Amino acid sequence: MNLSDLFSADQPLLEMVVRGSVIYWFLLIVFRFVLRRDVGSMSMADLLFIVLVADASSNAMQGEYRSVTNGIALLGTLIGWNYLLDVLAYRFAKVAAFLEPPAEPLVRHGKFVARTLRKERITVEEVLAKLREEGIDDLSVIKIARLEGDGKVSVIRND
Repeated sequence: MNLSDLFSADQPLLEMVVRGSVIYWFLLIVFRFVLRRDVGSMSMADLLFIVLVADASSNAMQGEYRSVTNGIALLGTLIGWNYLLDVLAYRFAKVAAFLEPPAEPLVRHGKFVARTLRKERITVEEVLAKLREEGIDDLSVIKIARLEGDGKVSVIRND
């Protein structure tokens, strides 16, 4: 490998700046105004969406598409599917259940739920660490602790 090849531009730099700017502003507008979320955190569908958007926008910025319009068309398709699935999940419980795994009990009435730990391949030590993050060091104060669909642990204490 020639060291000069490493630093030479294989596409016009102005083209790269324009491509990057167009994709950046397009995604900024989409994420700020179209896909805004106030409640909850990332679901598996959201993570998949972000990975696909990253790949598609990378291709659009690097010039692997003939035009920025091609990249925006692909990004628009991904955004449309993501938005449609969010709407369908909001309106139909079956779609939401398909897209988001249900909450699973990890601790019930101060005792570990071994079936859930095995199913989710979570160790007792991992659960205890999550409970300590919630300020709980005694299982007897827990009415129920659940592994939520987003991977977080929610805890309801005894009264």
